[in-house]
Amino acid sequence: MKPLPIGVLISGQGTNLDAILRRCESCTLDAEVRLVVSNRANAPGLEYGRRRHIPTTAIVRSEFDSREAQQREMARRLIEHGVELVVLAGFDQILSAEFVETFRHRLINLHPSLLPAFGGGMHAVRDALDYGVKVTGATVHLVDSDFPDADSGPIILQAAVPVLEGDDEASLLARIHEVEHQILPEAIQLFAEGRIRFVGRKAHILEPSPT
Repeated sequence: MKPLPIGVLISGQGTNLDAILRRCESCTLDAEVRLVVSNRANAPGLEYGRRRHIPTTAIVRSEFDSREAQQREMARRLIEHGVELVVLAGFDQILSAEFVETFRHRLINLHPSLLPAFGGGMHAVRDALDYGVKVTGATVHLVDSDFPDADSGPIILQAAVPVLEGDDEASLLARIHEVEHQILPEAIQLFAEGRIRFVGRKAHILEPSPT
């Protein structure tokens, strides 16, 4: 199978980017990271791409006249590198309608909660703790112009994480990261195999083709 060309957008530590790259290197993910982009020049996660000699860049909002202009440049770079699937792996900027439409049905996001719970914000883990839930988790979902509210697109994969007595934000987030590192590559693999069909707000996972 020809590897699926992907672009990964990050803003922080980049642990999910590293998980994707490790799966690619172990030949357990049929994908190739063509470009890593951050909206923050000092994002630590950029080093995961640089040390592997993957094209890696920061496209910072302050260097452009508008968010739309910044994201137009992001889209241009992704297209230039032949990216077919854009993966938001800890990207903390709201995407413009133009960017989302450019990658229609080819743009996925990872969110640290069991959507639709605690969606639409940047503090989902803290919000789950404050609410007192007993179970939270992680979700991979489609970002699509048909679902303009943040984190509202069709859910592709989810994984649950129990909230333990004595958990704080750091300890709970660490366990959520463990399942994120599993379900995000799994979702990418589903795209690589052509096994997702979107109907309305539902993502249908097809059975693997017989070999």
